[in-house]
Amino acid sequence: MKKILVTRRIPQPALDLFGNMDGVELVVSPHDRPLARQELLDMSQGATAVLSMLVDKIDADYMDRCPDVKIVANFAVGFDNIDLEAARERKVIVANTPDVVTDATADMALALMLGVARRLVEGDQLVRKGEFKGTSPMFMLGVDLKGKTLGIYGMGRIGLAVARRARAFGMNIVYTKRTPDPEAEAELGARYLSFDEFLAASDFVSVNAPLTEQTKGAFNYQAFGKMKKTAYVINTARGPLIKEADLVKALSEGLIAGAGLDVYEKEPLVHQGLLDMPNVLLAPHAGTATWETRCDIGSTAAENIIAYLKGEEIPHRVV
Repeated sequence: MKKILVTRRIPQPALDLFGNMDGVELVVSPHDRPLARQELLDMSQGATAVLSMLVDKIDADYMDRCPDVKIVANFAVGFDNIDLEAARERKVIVANTPDVVTDATADMALALMLGVARRLVEGDQLVRKGEFKGTSPMFMLGVDLKGKTLGIYGMGRIGLAVARRARAFGMNIVYTKRTPDPEAEAELGARYLSFDEFLAASDFVSVNAPLTEQTKGAFNYQAFGKMKKTAYVINTARGPLIKEADLVKALSEGLIAGAGLDVYEKEPLVHQGLLDMPNVLLAPHAGTATWETRCDIGSTAAENIIAYLKGEEIPHRVV
C-alpha cells in the first residue's frame, strides 16, 4: 500500500484521480490551513508521495526525517519552498504545475493594472460610504492603458500571456530577461532592454519572473528611483522580488504613481505602510483562484504522482 499525502484540501476532481488506483492510501490533511512543521513531519511519515503547498518547507531536514518520501509534487508552478539540491542528493523527485496557471495569473495582472489605473477600489469605497455626489469633468481621473508602455520583467509563459493581453489594450511592450526572446519580439513587437533602460521606459511594470537569488529584491528603492513618476508596478509573481519597505518609501515620496500587488514579501503579512495608501491595490494571492484553474493545478500535481507510481515518465519533473 502506497501512501499519498495531500497537505491541504484541494478541489475534489483532482482527488478523484487517485480513486482509480489500486494499492493506494490517500491521506488529505483535515486542516484547511497551512500545516505546522511538526504536523507536516508527522503526517508525512510512511508517505511515498506528497502533494505539497508552496508554504510547506521541503528541505534537507524534512527529507532526512521523512525518508520514505520519493516524490514531492508541488501544487504550484513555483518551487522555491523546496531545496532542489537536497532533493537531487537524496534522489527525491520534484514536480510542479506549469502551463495551467498561465492564463489565470495573466488575467490577474491585467485586473490589477486596470484596477489601479482606473482607481476602481477608491471609487467603490467612495460609493459605499455615500460620498458619491455626482460626476464632474475632473472627478476620479485615472489613466488609459492605450498608448502606454508595459514592461515585462521575465518574459516566460506568464509574462508572454500578460503581454498578449496588453497588446489588445493598445499597449507597447518592452521586456528584460537574461537573454532576448526573438519569438516574442516578432509576435508582439516587443523591445528587449537592459534593466535600467526597462525601468526608465515603462509606464507599467509587470513582475513575472521566478524568485531566484538574482531576482530577489530586484525592485528596491534604487530601482523605483529610475522609474517614471507616473509609473505603476504590478506583482503577480513572488513577493520577495519587491522590497516592500522600499516600495512604501518610493510611493510616499512620489517616485512612482502606484502599485497593484497579489503577493507579498513576508506573506501573509503585508507592510503596514501599504494598507492606507489609496493608490495601492492589494489582492490576497488570488492569481490562480478560479475553480477551473485550481482544478487544473490539482489534477496536474496528481498526474505527476500517478505517473511516478505507475513507473511512467513524469510530465512536469523539475528534479
